[in-house]
Amino acid sequence: MSPRASASVIGVVLLLLVGVVLGGVVAAGAEAVAAATGEPGIASDAASPPGSEVGTVALSLRLDGDTIALTHERGAPLPLADVRVVVAVDGEELRYQPPVPFFAATGFRGGPTGPFNLASDGVWSEGETGSFRIAGTNDPQLRRGRTVSVTVYVESARVSRVRGTVD
Repeated sequence: MSPRASASVIGVVLLLLVGVVLGGVVAAGAEAVAAATGEPGIASDAASPPGSEVGTVALSLRLDGDTIALTHERGAPLPLADVRVVVAVDGEELRYQPPVPFFAATGFRGGPTGPFNLASDGVWSEGETGSFRIAGTNDPQLRRGRTVSVTVYVESARVSRVRGTVD
């Protein structure tokens, strides 16, 4: 047996091993992308019930004084009739939670914007920003240094949670 023949066998084995590892990396990457974008694919959101068409949704949060603004960055459109928003300040939920949509509600200043407003089209889509202002009658108040978390549910499934600190 010549040394050259064994080098070919080792080369084939190494090539197969590289192919298997590369395939695993591609599969893991596809799952991560599907989970991050909320697109249907390999990944599924454990918080979503089976058969749910809305997976994880990427939101961004902006806090400015008594205003909370949320932007739908990526994921399926959210039907507002099925959306529930829960706001907490330093881990304590607001006494009054924002109804979706609304114009005037206890614990909030009137005139929310975007999907939170009654005049919206009833769907919260990618790129849309909605905001609402906490009234002095709600508790706890937004104050500098406090951490605010906003959790968005569609029916009973949590689709997003974002957190930020009031500047």
